[in-house]
This record gives sequence, C-alpha cells and structure tokens, in this order.
Amino acid sequence: MHSPLNGLFIGQARTLPPDGQSSGIFKQRVDEAWLGVEGFTGDEQADRRFHGGREKAVHLYPAEHYDALAQAFPAAAAVLAPGCLGENLSAYKMDEHSVHIGDVFELGKARIQLCSPRSPCWKINHRLDVTGASQWISDQARTGWYARVLSEGTVRAGDSLTLVERISDIPLHAFWRLATCHRPPVAELRTAANAPGLDPAWQQKLSARCDWLAKLALQA
Repeated sequence: MHSPLNGLFIGQARTLPPDGQSSGIFKQRVDEAWLGVEGFTGDEQADRRFHGGREKAVHLYPAEHYDALAQAFPAAAAVLAPGCLGENLSAYKMDEHSVHIGDVFELGKARIQLCSPRSPCWKINHRLDVTGASQWISDQARTGWYARVLSEGTVRAGDSLTLVERISDIPLHAFWRLATCHRPPVAELRTAANAPGLDPAWQQKLSARCDWLAKLALQA
C-alpha cells in the first residue's frame, strides 16, 4: 500500500462555538513538521483525556470521505475539506477497509503504527455546525484512525504513507463494527481485543466487555 498525502495539518487549541469549549480540532496546512512520540511539534490538544498522547500521537482521516460527508450534510459543504475534522494527515488510496490494526507505515523520515479508530464525538457536530455528523461517521465506520510513533522524523506535505508491516488480520472497519455492536460474538470481540498493536486502553475496554458478555450469557 502506497498512499500519497493530501495534506499535513497542525494547530493550536481554540474556542469552539457555540458553547465556548476549548478544542484542538482547528488545524492549518503546513509544509513540514517534526513528528515526535507525542505528536507533531506545534500541534495542540485541548482535552488530553481523549486526544493526544503517545497512543494518539497522529490522527489520519481518509481524503475520499469528504465527498460522502458533503452529500450527507450539504449545509456543511463549504466547511468540509481535509483538515476540518482535526486530522493531522489526509491521504488518498487508503480507508478503514484497507488498513488493519497494527499496520506499520513509513511516513517521510518517521515510522508510525495504526493503533485505534478515532471515536467521533460531539465536537465534530459543533465544528460543522450540523446535527448528527458524529453519529453518521460512526454508523458509516468512516472514523479515521490514530497512530503511535515508532520512529521520530520530519514529515513533509509531499510525502506518502507506505505500508511496511502488517501484524494483524483485523481491518479497522471490522474492528469498529465489532466494538460498536450491541451484542457482538464474544469470541470475535476477544480476538479484536487481543489484536497486535492495539492501543492498551482499547484492549482493556474490550476485554472487560468480553468478560461482561460472557457472564451475561451464563446467566441467561
């Protein structure tokens, strides 16, 4: 897999209308940036409970999704463009069906590993000034994803993402469907929880759910 970047984005936390919360969802295009284990130099996250850190150092969103978003939410079409959902990277020729949990990519002088989907939240609705966008993204499994940094280095806007290692059999799309299913098969969910390269927080969350579902089945 060889996917050219459509954009490199970083930004500082700003006030998000209409309620005035601080958010790092606003990004601007840059020509290059240093990528360290905590993310891109100059990039800021307002709520570090859910964004940023080593397991969410890089956020990528597939460029092709924006056409579908604009069709689903025409009122936001003028705003919908790569970078507007808070992603650091926009890329072509890759999506949730073609990437797997644990995939390792070369990116410029850096190397990153896909470790979790991005869970869409209400801030996307506020950013686009529409209702239901975050739920649509979840329902369509067009979540984008987070990556950890295995090797630091400079990333340039003209670079590409090149798959160099695949260590799991679980496409991100299938992972998301299992993780959000009301009553997923426990064996399949446990396989997803144990996917090599998965963010430990997701491992813990899914493993706990597996235990709960198994206990529930015994009580039935």
